[in-house]
Amino acid sequence: MLSRSQKQQLHKRLSRLYGDEANRLVARFEAMVGRYGVGTGEPPARDLWDHRTTILITYADTLKEEGRVPLATLHEFARQRCKGAVSTIHILPFFPWSSDDGFSVIDFRTVDPGSGKWEDIEEIGKDFELMFDLVLNHCSRKSQWFRDFVTGIAPARFYFLPMDPETDLSAVVRPRPWPLLTKTATRDGPAYVWTTFSEDQVDLNWQNPDVLFEFLDILFLYLSRGCRIFRLDAVAFLWKRIGTGCLHLPETHEIVKLFRDVLSWVAPGSILLTETNVPHEENISYFGTGDEAHMVYNFSLPPLVLHGLLKEDAALLRKWASALPDLAPDQAFFNFTASHDGIGVRPLQGLLPDEELNWIIGEVRQRGGRVSMKANSDGSESPYELNITYRDALSWPGDLDLSLARFLVSQAIVLAFKGVPAIYIHSLLGTPNHQEGVRETGQNRSINRRKWDYPELQAILDDPGSEQARIFNKLSAWLRIRNRHPAFNPGSAMEILDFGDKVFGFMRTSRTGVEKILCLFNMSSGEQRIPWLDCFPRSRTVKKVRELLSQANLDTTKGDLVLEPFHAKWLMIKGTSQGGRSKRS
Repeated sequence: MLSRSQKQQLHKRLSRLYGDEANRLVARFEAMVGRYGVGTGEPPARDLWDHRTTILITYADTLKEEGRVPLATLHEFARQRCKGAVSTIHILPFFPWSSDDGFSVIDFRTVDPGSGKWEDIEEIGKDFELMFDLVLNHCSRKSQWFRDFVTGIAPARFYFLPMDPETDLSAVVRPRPWPLLTKTATRDGPAYVWTTFSEDQVDLNWQNPDVLFEFLDILFLYLSRGCRIFRLDAVAFLWKRIGTGCLHLPETHEIVKLFRDVLSWVAPGSILLTETNVPHEENISYFGTGDEAHMVYNFSLPPLVLHGLLKEDAALLRKWASALPDLAPDQAFFNFTASHDGIGVRPLQGLLPDEELNWIIGEVRQRGGRVSMKANSDGSESPYELNITYRDALSWPGDLDLSLARFLVSQAIVLAFKGVPAIYIHSLLGTPNHQEGVRETGQNRSINRRKWDYPELQAILDDPGSEQARIFNKLSAWLRIRNRHPAFNPGSAMEILDFGDKVFGFMRTSRTGVEKILCLFNMSSGEQRIPWLDCFPRSRTVKKVRELLSQANLDTTKGDLVLEPFHAKWLMIKGTSQGGRSKRS
């Protein structure tokens, strides 16, 4: 049962969304508590995260082999090769689906039989924490919900958004360059339904509280199956109001707050993560005032790191990082460079001049990448994301060693940056562009969604000289090193430092102040030298430091600190003050 204060809070949220129906809906929610066994016992006390919280992002079927369901193969790979390196596995939508590699969901409550069963996911949950997607904005045309809409069967006949095709929708923000409405034959005649992302992904009507309660039931189900982190996919588009951009509306934020409240009541310690691939200030608005997301995707980080390493200039990255807001203890950025989608460029709006973006696009195309576009309200199109593996985006033509070094230093930045680091499986494996996949599907995003033959991959990783093994072994070792140091706790301080435009640097300090790690990244193809006194200007007593990535002891009394081209150093000291010229304290 809810406490009096919890009922009042829930009533406030539901009133803002559904007006006079709030009393009825509060009672309806109270009847849900305990469903699937969730919310009935005393939950274990736990921190939201610590320095050992690291996330592997993967599809359920990225690894395939004969005679075994992919989820079982994924579990074997993670248990044998990733234990101690990652704490959490984000299994991208593993439900029956009809398009968009899982994000057009047919049934939110079952596992795609081609990937396995709920029991296979629960087995993974015995060794790793789990992260699932809540695909809130839309579902598949092939779902039972949409079939019921077409045939007029309640309640799902009211789950969607049929519109008069003459309605002026020119203000609506569009992430795709095709029509917003899709014509559909129904029992009552033609209907034009709202389809933000594709004609197969039909938007749901969140103004109908039955849709909310469908997803609250799904939330309870996922909790019962072991999910700890909930990724709210494309949440910014959720609520629709004609005459607005239908993006970031107050009701959308209210729904995020409601989900946060519910998790705090029935599963404290669970984490809500919002996915909003939009300009930076809009993106971080989903932290609210400490009452919305626990984590927000740090969408500006991937393209800024890419720009800095391609341009060999850390200035813009440093300027942006210096201005990041201080977050509450229960808030953190979700840091990444690559995901199942492309490298979003909308988050560069206001951060990078157009000529610089056009230059990056040219560099990506030279490396075999593609560019996906979005529709603007004036009928024009503009770049939305870059489709390329992060490894190939940072390749140095004709020099494999320099290519791998530049890619690896990008990952070292993300692993050390303040927040929770997440690594996409194709970055961990150093997978090159999958051009064959693009030809097969006609979809740009397939370039970074290869399905590996598991025995083939095992043989490659067992060959220490292979490109994949060189990347995997280095990154998995760095992850394990990171996990031993409290200075990398998402709540530990990060001070951005100025070592010139060729070196990006910051100091991480543990919450006790005992452990300090100076993180330096050579963003250039040339050797960089830094006088030791510039590293630790206010502490002349530092004579030896431990370089964590190489596990070497360095003598600060001899010469300068040398950063090889596109290399990183994590320098651990104890009880010393910060170095460099501070950009933010």
